[in-house]
Amino acid sequence: MTNYASKFMQTLVGRGFLYQCTDEAGLDKLAATNKLTGYIGFDCTAPSLHVGSLVQIMMLRHLQQSGGTPIVLLGGGTTKIGDPSGKDKSRQMLTQEQIDANKAGIRRVFAQFLSFEGENAAIMVDNDDWLAKLGYLEFLRLVGTEFTINRMVTMETVKRRLENEQPMTFLEFNYPLLQSYDFVELFRRHNCRLQLGGSDQWGNITTGVDLTRRLEGGECYGFTTPLITTASGGKMGKTADGAVWLNGDPSLGENFTRSPYEYWQFWRNTEDADVGKFLRLFTDLTEDEVLNLEALKGADINKAKIALANAATALLHGEAAAKASESTAQQTFVSGQTAAGLPSVDVTKAELEAMGILTAATTVGLAGSNGEARRHIKQGALKLNDVKIDSHELSLSASDIIDGVVKISVGKKKHALLKVTDA
Repeated sequence: MTNYASKFMQTLVGRGFLYQCTDEAGLDKLAATNKLTGYIGFDCTAPSLHVGSLVQIMMLRHLQQSGGTPIVLLGGGTTKIGDPSGKDKSRQMLTQEQIDANKAGIRRVFAQFLSFEGENAAIMVDNDDWLAKLGYLEFLRLVGTEFTINRMVTMETVKRRLENEQPMTFLEFNYPLLQSYDFVELFRRHNCRLQLGGSDQWGNITTGVDLTRRLEGGECYGFTTPLITTASGGKMGKTADGAVWLNGDPSLGENFTRSPYEYWQFWRNTEDADVGKFLRLFTDLTEDEVLNLEALKGADINKAKIALANAATALLHGEAAAKASESTAQQTFVSGQTAAGLPSVDVTKAELEAMGILTAATTVGLAGSNGEARRHIKQGALKLNDVKIDSHELSLSASDIIDGVVKISVGKKKHALLKVTDA
């Protein structure tokens, strides 16, 4: 299906969110009435969400902007079980205190992307409110009769565990039943008709759609996004420094936070080939604006990366934080670093583009040999424009030039610049 009547489907499909949908035509028809309510569940396994969850959050944002009502479902109940989807081993069991603390941290993010006031105000609920009250026998009689073992063992998560002879506990085996029942409860309480999620949730989502139809006679829909990876094949949101967290509150500890500047730098260092895709998925920029930015070539692609960093950071941390981060980056790479007397070496653009990271490190004097530069990489100490290098085969390019320079660092205190004379 290519022609959509609803703004919701036009936006999600046009910006690259669609991977699978249970019934595109039916969902489009319902969305066109502006009475669509949809939800996404977020288990509380950490005190912050990370960039890997951002594509889901953006879908809820687009749902609200198109006139629908988004529901944020916190998995206070399902976190006690642990979603086995996409996992090769059981999740760590968390205490109630840990789950409550994680819920508190996660709640903060959504106020930046959704409005909880107004005609189609976003709704936030916790599935522990109904799952904790269900008696085991009651649940088995209500839901267990609607599932067959035959179908469940064909679900990708279960199938993979069995084929790899990896254990799956009965606790985890119950997870799809609980997630499916969430859809039933949200249909009853809020007339929710849509569940959104990542592609790894397709099995859980379709069972929820089916269960809601059987128990309530409701016509419901499922919609999943593709797995978002970088052009080089890496997992979106994973860096050499670890996950890119959405929470900037330092009280959560450095293991679960990223400052606005660090967040800005993550987007600024996007691979060239990903700029257009990420502008569509993670910002509100129009298609015309995206087309103009992704048409930039060579060193000019940096302008598009800065636009991406500014737009993404503004959504999460506000316009002021985005502008301050850009200003800090500019001072770091131009006036601040050069005026402070950092060592620098003049190179032409052609010389830079023929240079590998090992040569760059030795050229600016941060390594005495290629072997020493390799050791810096192995230790996680060598950085290019403040981003850790994890491969000695990395080649430099014009896109690495920021305001005429390329910054090379070893650790936190040793820095040098490659000044591109014809940038």
